[in-house]
Amino acid sequence: MNHLDLLYIPAAIVMAPLWARKKRHGWHERFGKIATLPPRREGTRARLLLHAVSVGEANALRHLVPLLTREFDVVVSASTDTGLARARALYEGACHVVRYPVDLSWCVARFLNAVQPDAVGLVELEVWPNFVRACQGRGVPVAVINGRLSERSFRGYRRIRAFIGPTFGRLTIAGVQDEAYAARFEAMGVARERIRVTGSMKWDAATIADEVPGAADLARVLGIDRTKPLVVAGSTGPDDAGGEEALLHAACPPGVQLLCAPRKPERFDEAARAMPGCVRRSACSPERPAASGAERFLLDSIGELRQAYSLADVVVVGRSFGALYGSDPIEPVALGKPTVIGPAVKDFLGVVETLERGNGIVRATRETLSGTLARLLSDAGKRREIAARGRASIRQEQGASERTATLLGELVEGCG
Repeated sequence: MNHLDLLYIPAAIVMAPLWARKKRHGWHERFGKIATLPPRREGTRARLLLHAVSVGEANALRHLVPLLTREFDVVVSASTDTGLARARALYEGACHVVRYPVDLSWCVARFLNAVQPDAVGLVELEVWPNFVRACQGRGVPVAVINGRLSERSFRGYRRIRAFIGPTFGRLTIAGVQDEAYAARFEAMGVARERIRVTGSMKWDAATIADEVPGAADLARVLGIDRTKPLVVAGSTGPDDAGGEEALLHAACPPGVQLLCAPRKPERFDEAARAMPGCVRRSACSPERPAASGAERFLLDSIGELRQAYSLADVVVVGRSFGALYGSDPIEPVALGKPTVIGPAVKDFLGVVETLERGNGIVRATRETLSGTLARLLSDAGKRREIAARGRASIRQEQGASERTATLLGELVEGCG
């Protein structure tokens, strides 16, 4: 036990009532009790551990992992239940997938003993003090990859810089998405010569496609009428009026179908109340499809948002019309959907600005959303133009995964 553990333990006790509100699995794994991995694959240069916290970070690795498994024995870790499930769905069979531990020193030690990584890549920002220090003590270099430090997160970290700054300083290298993030990582203690601007791997993870397997089946199960316009709102969240679902319900023109997919399962019932008479995905199955005729649909399931996006005539990106900080718009844009996003986008500002420069996304406010949807739905040519420009912006930004693979190769060479 060290002084950090002495800080963590009372904090964990204080936070326990909040954790108890949401069912979490894998507590033995969270305390570092995972099965010891077999020796690294024969013929590989080293074992790389890539830590992706949750679903978004796991998705961001989709292009990188196949590049790395050519030369390295790759382990992907995740912290959340949904992130672990997504990582397993994407990577199990190609590499090991494990749960990442809480940052107590003995939990970290158990985890590292079981995984035995030669180098570590932390996706976006997951910089935990005990973990980074333990890696340094074992001679295991640690890099941040696809690094991002939003303005909001930076303000919080800066307030505790005396505590967290040494951890940033222990990073061997930081591959970050843009120059703004580079400046923030430097301000947190990473030497400038150890910072590389590699771009965002989320652009590479975007699969440009006109059709998605399973989309037609989802439409049939829900009773969506493919002859009528459909607005799909992904990752919706709360707002000042209770929820973005109510805003969207009111903003859709008459006769337009609306499907909402709340970001957090605990909001499913609230979202259903905001759309009276909605068809819930959880109440339908291939054997018991919904009757046709409904105009409101709730995707209260995990892992089907991509299929829903592919059915849309227009996509609205949630968590952007309230007090939150936006959601990632890349996936619907890559699917060729004219995409609308609100004013609150701080966590995805670089992505949104890039798409805006290419005129590949539409911005709206609470007040203008209804008119924006009406105009787009009445002009198929305009929808096609926006979709084409959005895809062009994605193609122009791709390549970060290759640059990150090179960076990780250099990291391994440096530890040899």
